[in-house]
Amino acid sequence: MPAEQQRQQPPQQQTPPGHEAALTPQADHGETSYVGHGRLAGKVTVITGGDSGIGRAVALAFAREGADVLISYLDEHEDARTTERLVRDAGRKAVLVPGDIADPAHCRAIVDRAVKEFGRIDVLVNNAAFQMTRNSLDEIPDDEWDRTFAVNITAMFHLCKAAVKHMKPGSSIVNTTSINSDNPKPTLLAYATTKGAIANFTAGLAQLLAEKGIRVNSVAPGPIWTPLIPSTMPPDQVASFGQQAPMKRPGQPAEVAPVYVLLASDEASYISGARVPVTGGTPIL
Repeated sequence: MPAEQQRQQPPQQQTPPGHEAALTPQADHGETSYVGHGRLAGKVTVITGGDSGIGRAVALAFAREGADVLISYLDEHEDARTTERLVRDAGRKAVLVPGDIADPAHCRAIVDRAVKEFGRIDVLVNNAAFQMTRNSLDEIPDDEWDRTFAVNITAMFHLCKAAVKHMKPGSSIVNTTSINSDNPKPTLLAYATTKGAIANFTAGLAQLLAEKGIRVNSVAPGPIWTPLIPSTMPPDQVASFGQQAPMKRPGQPAEVAPVYVLLASDEASYISGARVPVTGGTPIL
């Protein structure tokens, strides 16, 4: 059971984008618990934001299920190297690609690198995200609003557009949206708005790519314990993070990753256009 049912964490703060080593308590990515069963055997996968948090847990699970992984990340090199080691310890190939996905050229470079290393792309996981907490509209800087959209949704467009050319029937795209797409938190206005856009982007793209045999789905996590939280929220909110969920605790990255495995696997061959909540009991209807 991940993290022995973490229920509360002490107040803490990090500098964005945050680092795994500074989290108290440490997050659980499935290092000691996830057991693979060959469900993604031989698949080539690309994960943005794969250095930490949900991205690390997905990379670990994918590797233990038999997939090779390209890990896209901003500049958290220490975290990325840890994820790389976890993938390689599972006997799979790991490729690290640092850089800013707010740059459309870098999005295309990620895809080009994957094709150069592996020859194709079977699964694209658009997981990287940016957020900041602001208490009023006036507090949101114009450039922060623009960056939130550039990282969270515009990059997704550029990555999908580049990757689809290298994806065969049976391939899949999995996008990370959020419970905020259904129940937006006002102090995360820019972030929540992009997450609503991702839900709609996923639903539309699933229909657009259906004839190509490429499935597109999204995962909507609730409060998950990752470095994003103490690096973008004030300490008092960090201390109470997850308490609003019916389960009265934050989830662990290891508790989200299995949904990505399902959606990336051939077992989900008739699932497309879905948004799967992982929210600790909060409904998305």
